[in-house]
Amino acid sequence: MRLPYVSLLLFFSYYSFAQTNIVYDIRFENAVHHEAEISIRFEDLGPEDLRIRMSRSSPGRYAVHEFAKNVYSFSAADGEGKALTIKRPSPHEWVISGHEGTVVVNYTLFANHGDGTYSQVDETHAHLNIPATFAYAPDYADRPVELRIHPREDLGWKVATQLKFLGDNRFYAPDNYYFMDSPIEVSNHEVKSFDVKSGDRKATIRFALHQENGYEGFDPYFGKVEAVVREQMQVFGELPDFDFGSYTFLACYSPNVDGDGMEHRNSTVITSTRSLAGGGQERNIGTVAHEFFHAWNVERIRPGSLEPFNFEDANLSGELWFAEGFTSYYTYLTLRRAGIMSKESYVRDLGRVLSYVINSPGRDLFSPVEMSYQAPFVDAATSVDEVNRENTYTDYYTYGNVLGLALDLSLRRMDDEKNLDDFMRLVWERHGKNELPYTLEDLRTLLSEYSSAEFADTFFSDYVFDSKLPDFKSLLASFGIRFEKANPDKPHLGASIDASGGTWLIASNPTRGSALYQVGLSKGDQIRSIDGRKTDGIQSPEEFMSSLKPGQKVKLRYLRHGKTGEKELTLGSDPAFKTELMKDMDATVHNRLENWLTRHPE
Repeated sequence: MRLPYVSLLLFFSYYSFAQTNIVYDIRFENAVHHEAEISIRFEDLGPEDLRIRMSRSSPGRYAVHEFAKNVYSFSAADGEGKALTIKRPSPHEWVISGHEGTVVVNYTLFANHGDGTYSQVDETHAHLNIPATFAYAPDYADRPVELRIHPREDLGWKVATQLKFLGDNRFYAPDNYYFMDSPIEVSNHEVKSFDVKSGDRKATIRFALHQENGYEGFDPYFGKVEAVVREQMQVFGELPDFDFGSYTFLACYSPNVDGDGMEHRNSTVITSTRSLAGGGQERNIGTVAHEFFHAWNVERIRPGSLEPFNFEDANLSGELWFAEGFTSYYTYLTLRRAGIMSKESYVRDLGRVLSYVINSPGRDLFSPVEMSYQAPFVDAATSVDEVNRENTYTDYYTYGNVLGLALDLSLRRMDDEKNLDDFMRLVWERHGKNELPYTLEDLRTLLSEYSSAEFADTFFSDYVFDSKLPDFKSLLASFGIRFEKANPDKPHLGASIDASGGTWLIASNPTRGSALYQVGLSKGDQIRSIDGRKTDGIQSPEEFMSSLKPGQKVKLRYLRHGKTGEKELTLGSDPAFKTELMKDMDATVHNRLENWLTRHPE
């Protein structure tokens, strides 16, 4: 999230502000029941009623979230403690009248969902995402904020955050915009750090780790974190100019959280149920790589559609295929180049992401830009009604990942001196360092300048504004990678089958064009037999289907709403692809592969 600077001097000097600080206090005496007690003091207010609200969205998330539902025992008093009149014009707002310039608001927050959007308070930690925690006054959003945190000393808690430290557990933000973008971890955590020189600046990278069962594995894991940071720095040539000279990873690897990662201007939240000793060494580092890349791409290389971020509604952007998708492409490329992931594993995983995008029926309906518009419906959004995502949606993270791969390989095949790294550096120079929000047309113009007008126009018209894909078989072969069907002789029904209850339940909407879809079977139907062979035996669906072949016609009996039926269908072929390194490749192809996947020199 981009900070609208008032002035650098004002930004760094706490006591020089002419405006009166808005002062927040938070306490956790009833943490065992997931409650926090919050107080906000407003002074030097104008004569009009004071409007207080909870946010309905959170930085890095695009859907609407009803944070106000967890706020109760709301009260307001003047500076002398006299109760003030409160009206509730909407579920998200409180309007306070009768004050004489000072208002003190108090409320209780219930918080028990630890991830990158919500908050969680219990006796292991206070995991605070600001929009889910603190109310604010929209009419005074430009005022500086002082936050006073009262950690549970009996639990050994301390504070980690990107907010400026003022001493004595007091923290500062220059305005509400920055405050909302500044998550906090209050716990008995450990912190490791290292310094990185970037041009004539030095930045401190901090990793605050909260784990319930000790800190086994932290040292080697932190070495991987440092390798990720230094590798990604080479893509852009420098680190961002972090506002207070540091960047903080807020990692909570604990069984009581939900897995997530969420970028912020000078920090990131990373939550996982996997401890470092329980698989997290390998599986959590990808989130580190993804979120840190966002320090450039999305936090400073910022889509104009997200500026300014709207805290009162959903946030719509057509650029998420680039902001999130290209970041996903660099996630695993970083791990490969940093030596954390083997070349063979990296190449093998390409088949997985390519299979998903190539076989997604949603591409027939929406381009990458239009898929980006779906974010408010899918990015931690909730709905009680059934949706048809199997047939309408292609995840813009993965879609953009594939487009990043296509652009990188196309540039490298076009000219040995061209690559996606240098294009990203150009975007950084034009739109990141100076924090000038970009549009889709800006990206096309920069690609035209970097490559050619013809190439840029074709790439955007075919692959960004339309849903075409390049010839990946030919493209990958130029880098010594074989791309082919993974299981061409394996039959495919076209939906997930859940056999855990002893019967075959169609557990997902059949994909458009698949065998089940063509004959009108649907999610919730039970498959009772195929060609007379009952499906309620001890064989798994995979074992049962192994004797069948693609193209074979079979009779399928099914149960729907208590009634049986029969359909004749033609089995499809498993659509999955695989990618693997060629054993023999000439010197040109080998050098092209190595230049792409080898670590950058520092």
